[in-house]
Amino acid sequence: MTAEASGAARTLLTVSVGASAVASVLRRVALFLAVSVLAGVLVAGLVLPLAGGLGLAARAGAEAFQEMPSEFTTQPMSERTRVLDAEGRVLATFYDENRVVVPLRRIAPVLRRAIVAIEDARFFEHGPIDLRGTTRAFVRNLQSGDVEQGGSTLTQQYVKNVLIAQADTAAEAEAAREASYGRKLRELRLAIAAERQFTKREILERYLNIAYYGGGTYGAEMAARHYFSTSAADLSLPQAALLAGLVQSPSRYDPELYPRRAKVRRNLVLAEMVDTGAIKRRVGREAQRTRLGLDVRDVGNGCGWSYAPFFCDYVKRQLLSWEGLGASRSERRDALYRGGLTIRTTLEPTFQDAAQQAVDAYVDPRDFAIGALAQVQPGTGRITAMAQSRGFGSGPGKDFVNYSADFVDGGSSGFQAGSTFKVFVLAAAIQQGIPLNTRIEAPQKIVVRRPYTTCDGVHEDPWTVQNSTGAGTYDVQTATWRSVNTFFARLEGRTGICAPWQIATDLGVTQANGDPLEQYKSFPLGPFEVSPLAMAEAYATFAARGVHCDAVAVSKIVDRNGERLSVPPANCAPVLDSAVADTVNQVLAGVIDGPDPYRTGQAMTLGRPAAGKTGTTNDSLAVWFAGYTPDLATAVTVADPDLPRKSLDKKTIGGTFYEDACGSCIPGPIWREAMAAAVKGTPVSRFVAPPPEVITGPTAPVPDVRGLDYGTAAATLTEAGFDVAIAGSVASALPSGQVVYTDPAGGVDAPLGSAIDLFLSIGATTTSPTPSPSASPSPSPTPSGIPATPTISPTGTASPAPTTTLTTTPPPTSPGTPPAVPTDTATDG
Repeated sequence: MTAEASGAARTLLTVSVGASAVASVLRRVALFLAVSVLAGVLVAGLVLPLAGGLGLAARAGAEAFQEMPSEFTTQPMSERTRVLDAEGRVLATFYDENRVVVPLRRIAPVLRRAIVAIEDARFFEHGPIDLRGTTRAFVRNLQSGDVEQGGSTLTQQYVKNVLIAQADTAAEAEAAREASYGRKLRELRLAIAAERQFTKREILERYLNIAYYGGGTYGAEMAARHYFSTSAADLSLPQAALLAGLVQSPSRYDPELYPRRAKVRRNLVLAEMVDTGAIKRRVGREAQRTRLGLDVRDVGNGCGWSYAPFFCDYVKRQLLSWEGLGASRSERRDALYRGGLTIRTTLEPTFQDAAQQAVDAYVDPRDFAIGALAQVQPGTGRITAMAQSRGFGSGPGKDFVNYSADFVDGGSSGFQAGSTFKVFVLAAAIQQGIPLNTRIEAPQKIVVRRPYTTCDGVHEDPWTVQNSTGAGTYDVQTATWRSVNTFFARLEGRTGICAPWQIATDLGVTQANGDPLEQYKSFPLGPFEVSPLAMAEAYATFAARGVHCDAVAVSKIVDRNGERLSVPPANCAPVLDSAVADTVNQVLAGVIDGPDPYRTGQAMTLGRPAAGKTGTTNDSLAVWFAGYTPDLATAVTVADPDLPRKSLDKKTIGGTFYEDACGSCIPGPIWREAMAAAVKGTPVSRFVAPPPEVITGPTAPVPDVRGLDYGTAAATLTEAGFDVAIAGSVASALPSGQVVYTDPAGGVDAPLGSAIDLFLSIGATTTSPTPSPSASPSPSPTPSGIPATPTISPTGTASPAPTTTLTTTPPPTSPGTPPAVPTDTATDG
């Protein structure tokens, strides 16, 4: 035997039995033989192959033992992460191993005594190896010719569990489990290091926390919660005995599957506790007579168990891309599934429940259409609710796609936004000083041909656009309330495409596939596929008076040590002048609670200040409502998510048949019910009134052009700073084509840039007297070269249903006529 081997053997034997026992020559000879065998065979490998002689085996075993790593390094145990809602309720848990590490003082003493009694009764008496147990295992294995009994101490078992838990590959984990003497030798070598590094109590604490107890639970705390719905600190004696009996073979003694077998094992643990003096015999017998008393409680892993699964999935994806949790995705995944984090989210449970109930009330899970909702708090970006009509998962009425979010966050490619995009043109017009009382002629249909300016040039493709909500000459507010397409097509001719595009971009809107918005003439009608979350975030900016915040789902992250970690920031910053936002708020408030009986959002009133906008795409492939109070913004869409998309018209959705689907028909009521429940019982907040000059703007007297021909009248009005619109034709004593009257009338102050309606003569007739400016003219034959127009009142309000269709553009001599816009045809209701 080499000096190194002899030294190692003496060290081990000293740990087990003490060097002072050697007294006589005979004893020394016996000791030498024991050391040779145990150090080279038992201690070094329990039962190394005996071929070649015991001395050769001892020498080889000792040398191999000395060459093995002696440093025992431990990493933090894998712990589950809890995700909480804004009120602290558990939203979800994520884990690779369902474990909560607790200190020894929070583990019932009966469990500590039970695990020692059944696994290593002399744990507090021996060193890293128990010579009695090892010798007993040696003899047994020699008799059987195989490894039937391990003789492992609790320290060795703890080492084994650590090696399995810290394995980087499947091969390393298998090596830590294999029934071989080489594995036993490695465990023993590291057990020596572990007992030098930790006290016995620390090793016991670590063992109780790392062990697997079956049922998907690791550690005493989660085992107690799973099997008995209690904590490790509150375990009774029979409960503790059952858990202690599981660690040897959790599957064999599974009390849920094999209750009789589990009870026999539990009672064996109780008997061992009696034999070792841990409990009195009478107490043990009483415990053995009790039932198992299981009260099983499963803890779900992941979002499928969450009451808000799509929001949960959104949070998970956000965190896996958040560099604050790690430099790489794998590091972030480890932090989420193994780091024992506590993550507080922004989800308000009452808001979420209301949102889900509202969606469920109007769209069924198995409908061909999907209903999706996102809700954001203005001024903070906090996502307070996220709901959709389909359940989370696979099968009928379920889906894994989060239709409220962008594609990168588990969402879809989005849905065309329709007229919810008109708000960006409205904001651009206000930003550029176009007052709300600016009047523009809005025919039933126009073809926009002239170029519109973009941020880097012009867009020249012609665009045919038509209305579904009336035609006539409107001011900015009325056109918004009624969602008049051709009005906004012409208003965009004044603002250009760049300004609305820039505002939408600053407010956080991108296409759901991650691409930036394009700059098309059809921009006001929302031809881009976006997500409800993007629109809720944008509309929340108006509610926050121009302060934009990125939508955020996480408010706080605390690690296992109680240290706060960084969270994805909201990046709140002003992007729009507050006066502009205030004016937008006033206009959109009129969509819901304004005086116009033909406003599109009148059914969405909340009984408190609220603003919003409907949206319906061409052929009703998607319908929207986006709106807000000063404190909360919500966007809802209902659409066919599958390609090719089908129209919602003449379809049954949520049990209701819709002849003509629209933004105020399906998503509007969803929005109303979700918002009403969310704001119920909260203080009423009001929008800030905009400056008066933003509403009226500069004015000038309208020139009196009565009796002039169309060309001369148009030139006169244009020179005075007004636009020109042919509003109607009437019978008159004046020659055909001359101006009978205007609206506003000559001499009346009107906003500069507004359209002045011209009523042209068709000559005298015997049946139609010349109307006065206080009467409403009726449609009549059109004078040569003058396009037909819908019925219009002298006050400038159009009839809700136009009776005449304008299919040609105004005469080329009409100065100030906005050009026409891309080849998309869109309607809005």
